[in-house]
Amino acid sequence: MIPVTKHFAPPIEKYNELVKGIWQRNWFTNNGPLVNDLELKLKTYLELNHLLFVSNGTIAIQIALKALNITKEVITTPFSYVATTSALVWEGCKPVFVDIDVDTFNIDPKKIEAAITENTQAILATHCFGNPCDVEAIDKIAKKYNLKVIYDAAHCFGTKYKGESIFKWGDISTTSFHATKLFHTIEGGAVFSQDPELIKQLAWRRNFGHNGPEDFFGVGINAKNSEFHAAMGVLNLAYIDEILQSRKRQAAEYDKMLSLKKIHKPKIADGVEFNHSYYPVVFESHEIMMRVKEALELDEIFPRRYFFPSLSSVNYVENQPTPISDDIAGRILCLPMYFQLSSIEIEMICRKILRVLNNI
Repeated sequence: MIPVTKHFAPPIEKYNELVKGIWQRNWFTNNGPLVNDLELKLKTYLELNHLLFVSNGTIAIQIALKALNITKEVITTPFSYVATTSALVWEGCKPVFVDIDVDTFNIDPKKIEAAITENTQAILATHCFGNPCDVEAIDKIAKKYNLKVIYDAAHCFGTKYKGESIFKWGDISTTSFHATKLFHTIEGGAVFSQDPELIKQLAWRRNFGHNGPEDFFGVGINAKNSEFHAAMGVLNLAYIDEILQSRKRQAAEYDKMLSLKKIHKPKIADGVEFNHSYYPVVFESHEIMMRVKEALELDEIFPRRYFFPSLSSVNYVENQPTPISDDIAGRILCLPMYFQLSSIEIEMICRKILRVLNNI
């Protein structure tokens, strides 16, 4: 079986050594030494001054919304994983969907201003598949209308824009370290901000609002993570350059075999050092996409329809027209991509796709 992704697993002997240390210290959670070590190592690797390791990428968005006091309308993308929208709704905000750019699959900045109302407080944009949004255009709009910007950068570990981590952009950026991501801590995520005061607020909100054992800054939640998750992150970070190179090689192999006019892929902006977190392809029609999907599944190859459906159509939001997102969501497949995937397997996947396309 070839799934769309597999988690990267470091040598179990190395993980067991770190677990042995956790046992000896009897310090399993509550910002232990491995959590602190991971945060320091991530700051060094990403060349960032401030970040916090949290329990997952969804709660990262939730505490970002709380820290920025966002309670009303938020302009967002319909083309993302459902957690982007559900975090907004969970926090009592109203998602206002702005359609995506047909080439990048990211929110289209040219359409944002028309969606701004007196109740708009923020923009929550996703760097789809690790491909950065037009961050400069969004920043300009946010400053013009005094809006906060949060980036859902769940797919972006290792992506750079103009030589710097994409996590630097926005008032707050968030990411996921879920086991399906190219860098993972089994479950986990992070929040990033260039504002040290904002990071302080995110830190106490991560820890129930505590100001010492007997006092509180304000309302918080449990967004901490454990020493066991941090141990996985510390180990995986040592392999990250190897993982990124593997993704780059796999993407080049897919590109070589699937360079057809019948297949559309997202455009990567100039100045981007891309992490190849996914390999999305858009077919000419929904019917062709389904024929390809079914043909692959017959041989136990399982691509995924990331992202279907458009979030503007889920049953707990006000339905809003997003025709480009709806169209792409109906024709897209993400092909398998993970560290262990071999060149032979990629060639087999491509040949099966080409066989379907050549018989249409």
